[in-house]
Amino acid sequence: MKKIVVLTGAGISAESGIKTFRDAYGLWEGHDIMEVASPIGWKKNPELVLDFYNKRRAQLLTVRPNKAHEILAELEEHFDIHIITQNVDDLHERAGSNKVIHLHGELLKVRSISNENFVLDWKHDLNLGDFDLDGNQLRPHIVWFGEDVPMIENAIDIVETADVLIIIGTSLQVYPAAGLMNYVENHVPVFYIDPKPATIYDLPNELKVLPLTAVEGMKIVKEELLNLK
Repeated sequence: MKKIVVLTGAGISAESGIKTFRDAYGLWEGHDIMEVASPIGWKKNPELVLDFYNKRRAQLLTVRPNKAHEILAELEEHFDIHIITQNVDDLHERAGSNKVIHLHGELLKVRSISNENFVLDWKHDLNLGDFDLDGNQLRPHIVWFGEDVPMIENAIDIVETADVLIIIGTSLQVYPAAGLMNYVENHVPVFYIDPKPATIYDLPNELKVLPLTAVEGMKIVKEELLNLK
């Protein structure tokens, strides 16, 4: 069974109605990124940070996976599918995908500020005064700017063993996630789906760029993959 590795970014979730946070001026919902997605912002104003993610969490619970998520889940019948996502939503899992790595954390989880291994499922608002078992404040289970990406080494190992690589809905500008494609073997075909695909990449691989939405692109890629079997 061929191993297909899929790198997904905000573009795949946007078609489900998830806001992509960052606008043309680099602001997230009117906030500077460092105010709501950094340890410095958390230390300065934890209430603002909690409010920001509470709103994102509430919105996530109102949306559904789209056809691109569903196609990836359906392909598990034919291939060994591994999804490495920059997204913090759970839409891949809700669509039925079973092997998903979240590089940047998960919105429906929280963790202790003093023990990163103390992680809880969390679907409602998180407030100051919500503690772990030792009385330490809980924070969003999100990898903020300036923090290590703990799953990156695992992701690299998976990409290195891919038979096919699919990149969906990402500008290829956020590192280290954007560098993952460089770990694929030279003979591996690569599909890149994005309405406004990046042009800065240097891959020796056979590369097919589809300047389409995630849903449109995955309908095409699905047929090509099934012909590879």
